[in-house]
Amino acid sequence: MKATVYKTSGEKSSEIELPFQFSEPVREDLIKRAALAIRSGMRQPYGTDPEAGTRQGKPTSKRRHRYTTTYGRGWSRIRRKAMMHRGTQFQWVGAFVALAVKGRAAFPPTANREFAQKINKTENRKAIRSAIAATSVFDLVSKKHSVNGIKIFPIIIEHDFENLKKSKDVLHAFDKLGLAKEIERCSEKKIRAGKGKNRGRRYITKAGPLVVVSKSCDLQNAAASLPGVEVASVKSLNAYLLAPGAQAGRLTIWTKSAIETLGKERLFE
Repeated sequence: MKATVYKTSGEKSSEIELPFQFSEPVREDLIKRAALAIRSGMRQPYGTDPEAGTRQGKPTSKRRHRYTTTYGRGWSRIRRKAMMHRGTQFQWVGAFVALAVKGRAAFPPTANREFAQKINKTENRKAIRSAIAATSVFDLVSKKHSVNGIKIFPIIIEHDFENLKKSKDVLHAFDKLGLAKEIERCSEKKIRAGKGKNRGRRYITKAGPLVVVSKSCDLQNAAASLPGVEVASVKSLNAYLLAPGAQAGRLTIWTKSAIETLGKERLFE
């Protein structure tokens, strides 16, 4: 299967043979499993202080002649703290137990909980190949992105694209490739629903094009300020980059050298 290679000016340059990864059957269930496994490793551990609510109160004795005894009072043996005492007479309030005011939580979340899921290496590589193949399926890509009449995927661009150093040059190249509406779609943001808006993540933005390059280059800095655009090395691809939200078919722009590296080194085989 061959694909067209474009220049940064939007003109057709040549054709290139797509590597075997693009002929992998699209397994959306496998892509979802691999993407969620990566996403689960990003979760922030959370939990209560192990000593929360346990710094007050002490056990009350039921022995007859103890100074702080509750013998004969008909009181339960829960931990208590003394608010006032006169001689051997005490005014107790419950403490420590979950039913008491400012007591510990009954079954609090613990910070040592393990959220990360595991996935087999062979299964993960197959999921990445499947996600790569999904980037060339028009029905999957057009479902989430504004393709603006583009019918043939994947989009492959000359190696010179990796050497761009300015954001305006990257935007100009996107415009020539017919992705102006997609960039405009990604620039829209909305206020998050829920408590997250008070915790430093007030706005939600949309995932836009993924640019796959052969190695670390100037394009990574040039495209960093563009909303929704991500730049990744071909060797560091994973299911979550290729399928954000665990949905296959991300709009992906490949450089010619990245395609050559993908086939020559037989990545994710």
